[in-house]
Amino acid sequence: MAIKDQLQADVKTALRASDKGRLMVLRMALAAVKQREVDDRVELNDDQVMAVIEKMVKQRRESIAQFDKGGRTDLSDKERAEIEILTPYLPEQLSEAELQQLVTDIITDTGASGMKDMGKVMGQIKARAAGRADMSAVGALVRARLGA
Repeated sequence: MAIKDQLQADVKTALRASDKGRLMVLRMALAAVKQREVDDRVELNDDQVMAVIEKMVKQRRESIAQFDKGGRTDLSDKERAEIEILTPYLPEQLSEAELQQLVTDIITDTGASGMKDMGKVMGQIKARAAGRADMSAVGALVRARLGA
């Protein structure tokens, strides 16, 4: 089943179950997908829908950091709950060991030797990881490897 169809089915299920919190998040995700379809004037495929959901999760992670910094744990808890609702629509994340191995392989394959090669390495990682890794964490890992 396509991710967009799954979202629509889950909206109906949440509506029937009167699960207002889940319903709100799923409707928000579906609205973001539809907005992107209208803006681009295309029907989104699964990869594009995952990109929209990934962006939503990334925004929530950034919000959590800001809310925690400001001492607003109530708001950061709400954002964490939303992330938990959205993550099942994303592919399984790479483990730390798999990510380390992927970075090592790509650095070796590309022959990267310093920070000037970071863009080349990140491009390869983005192509291979395809939504299965937090790219900000990957960037920090690559920076540490190339800077050393």
